[in-house]
Amino acid sequence: MLLNQAAANSMIMVILYVAIFGAIIYFISVRPQRKQQKAAEAMHASMQAGDSVLTTSGFYGVIIDIMDDTVIVEFGSNRNCRIPMTKDAIAAVEKPNLAKTEDE
Repeated sequence: MLLNQAAANSMIMVILYVAIFGAIIYFISVRPQRKQQKAAEAMHASMQAGDSVLTTSGFYGVIIDIMDDTVIVEFGSNRNCRIPMTKDAIAAVEKPNLAKTEDE
């Protein structure tokens, strides 16, 4: 009888360790990744034509048109350099500064 209680206690400890390890993994890797994904989705949802963007490959450009999952980005001052790409290829968005100073 005493042996069965020891085995039961041992099994409870193993289950407890697995649960604690699972919680640690969740808070270290899964939760921050989901938070980053939500921020990227919010950034992609707020994109508009005329916004300056940085692509994941390191190119700066301006959004010309936005479709469902594709954006057309113009690079440099050359009007012939318009490239369609997925929204996931946009790493950062900078809104144009439309605020005018009151001194002028």
